[in-house]
Amino acid sequence: MLVDIFIPCFIDQVYPKTGINMVRVLEKLGVAVHYNGNQTCCGQIAFNSGFWEEAKAMGEKFIGDFTNDRPIVGPSASCIGYIRNYFPWLFHNTAYHYEYKQLRKNVYEFTDFLVNILKKEDAGATFEHVVTYHSSCAALREYGLKDEPQRLLSHVKGLELREMKEHDVCCGFGGTFSVKFEPISTAMAEQKVQHALDTGAEYIVSTDSSCLMHLQGYIDKHQLPIQTIHIIDVLASGW
Repeated sequence: MLVDIFIPCFIDQVYPKTGINMVRVLEKLGVAVHYNGNQTCCGQIAFNSGFWEEAKAMGEKFIGDFTNDRPIVGPSASCIGYIRNYFPWLFHNTAYHYEYKQLRKNVYEFTDFLVNILKKEDAGATFEHVVTYHSSCAALREYGLKDEPQRLLSHVKGLELREMKEHDVCCGFGGTFSVKFEPISTAMAEQKVQHALDTGAEYIVSTDSSCLMHLQGYIDKHQLPIQTIHIIDVLASGW
């Protein structure tokens, strides 16, 4: 199988290792990978900030960057959820109507692709740590992930998964929400990290690097004994 990979802004600029590890995992599982180096942002940041015309222009470029009728796999439920849910709003009955519908049916979040399309739950990883999983709002509510990440983690050798209290409650990032409503955002991060600490976990795992960046910032500021890690980086461990 040949897939196109989508590397979101957060991954490209802040967590490039996660993007590299996504390719490593896919290739280990027998998937051939194509990367279009001309790709940029999907436009979610502009859209969520109310700049809809700018988001539409970025979306048009995104559609043009992925013209092949094959799976598109990305490491961010937030970005993929945006494409699936809001491209129809931006491009319905426009010149890009057919193109967005074609792209929308082909685009997958990484864990969904592995479990439900590739039918693979064991990447052969080893990660000898206690972890707890944070269900991001985008993954759970926008994209519609169910237990795919937990199923993948259950096959990682040496990993102990402990469920935190309110694992499905928002961490407080919410894009520009964390800037416009900093006190509320910080309080939500504090609560999320405390729930994680209460499990005795060494790592908070999620599908969304934006959530992890937000939580890691709070952890670093308060020098707390826990870290964050993207699920892709867990699945690429121990080879």
